[in-house]
Amino acid sequence: MDGMALGKDYATQECSIASALEVIGERWTLLVIRDAFYGVRRYNDFLVHLGIPRAVLASRLQALTAQGILEKRRYQESPPRDEYILTDRGIALWPTLRALGLWGREHLTGRQLRIFRHAACGTELGPYSDCPTCGTVVAVPDVEVVPGPDLGRDPADPVSRALLKPKRLLQPVEVDPA
Repeated sequence: MDGMALGKDYATQECSIASALEVIGERWTLLVIRDAFYGVRRYNDFLVHLGIPRAVLASRLQALTAQGILEKRRYQESPPRDEYILTDRGIALWPTLRALGLWGREHLTGRQLRIFRHAACGTELGPYSDCPTCGTVVAVPDVEVVPGPDLGRDPADPVSRALLKPKRLLQPVEVDPA
């Protein structure tokens, strides 16, 4: 090891994967995006669910907003508070997150923490967000997420508790303050 710092970009790479990693490749970024799919929208909810350092979360939200992956919307004026909602550009990352989650389950954990199913018929999605029963690719708003058999049933944080109930992706998570 020569003590050189690891570079922060892929300037010498002419590759669409490298370009994508410039936007979504930093630690925590894909988990912030994953939570946005689950309906997490508020800073504090991201914070408690991810256990992420405040400065890192602020940086990731700012970067994702600047890249047009999240849209920042004011939901309260006094004091001013914003929420973060996936844009169409962000929603287009769903196949990437779906594939990464399936790969992690198959090759690393062997655990099924969440099940994604077609809300219209209840069938578990195939690997490409396809519904084996209906024969269609299911649009993200029509995907329901439910706890899988390996998910803990007594989580400590309120976002995880809220995600124990079946819900559609992108719909705001309803967090009980207690």
